[in-house]
Amino acid sequence: MTASRSTRQRDVITRVLHDAEGPLGVGDVFERARADLPALGVATVYRTLKLLTDQGRIHPVTLDGETLYESSGKGHHHHFACTRCQRVFTLHTCPVALPSGTVYPGGFIVEAHEVTLYGQCPQCAQAS
Repeated sequence: MTASRSTRQRDVITRVLHDAEGPLGVGDVFERARADLPALGVATVYRTLKLLTDQGRIHPVTLDGETLYESSGKGHHHHFACTRCQRVFTLHTCPVALPSGTVYPGGFIVEAHEVTLYGQCPQCAQAS
């Protein structure tokens, strides 16, 4: 398998991640991709996610011990995890003004930060 060769499976998985409202777990990628590729196997999803990660086209996001995947190139952003429906959304604003190079008491120098907010997404909040 060559890294530069495009396949229907890779194209569909790439599109699934690109169109998602936030990072997805392997199971979510598998289910969404099977809508276009009913014969798709989960092993192909794992191999494709590894290949796309190695190519820098997607990157892993670890949230509560689970590895999720999202498209690269989204710039600085954070995530919102709904505690009711378990979906994860991309937030396009930064809730923390924390520039790189900030020095905290004790000599801690900030290089980057990741923030995940937890609560109810708009759909779940409206249903409450």
